[in-house]
Amino acid sequence: MEDVFVARLMSTSLHTVRPDTLVEDAAQLMLDNNISSVIVVDESNHLEGILTTTDFVRIVAKSQPKAQTTVSRYMTTDVVTAAAQDSIVAVADSLTKHGFHHMPVVDESEGVIGIVTTSDLAAYLSQPEQFAVS
Repeated sequence: MEDVFVARLMSTSLHTVRPDTLVEDAAQLMLDNNISSVIVVDESNHLEGILTTTDFVRIVAKSQPKAQTTVSRYMTTDVVTAAAQDSIVAVADSLTKHGFHHMPVVDESEGVIGIVTTSDLAAYLSQPEQFAVS
């Protein structure tokens, strides 16, 4: 199977929130859009963190979030990222190594430009011809 760049696989339809977004609002955004993560960005679209369904499992396991709790309390801040020209094999290796399911794709000047998920990798593996370079 031919390796492709992250830019060919990443999702660019992103759902973002700010660090001061209420956890309840982030959860509703995820439910409304049937997604498993939201990217946390600052006012310049630069990555601040990521909040995933796994984070919500942790929230519930530890305690109920209090009213007016912001995303910044629970988001992961040491986010492993990819660039659009990274090899998808390298991204898959990194996801496996860290046990992650989401990897934001960032550009130095534009900020967050996409995300690669394990679902994207599964789609690539099941239909590699869809992503072949023409």
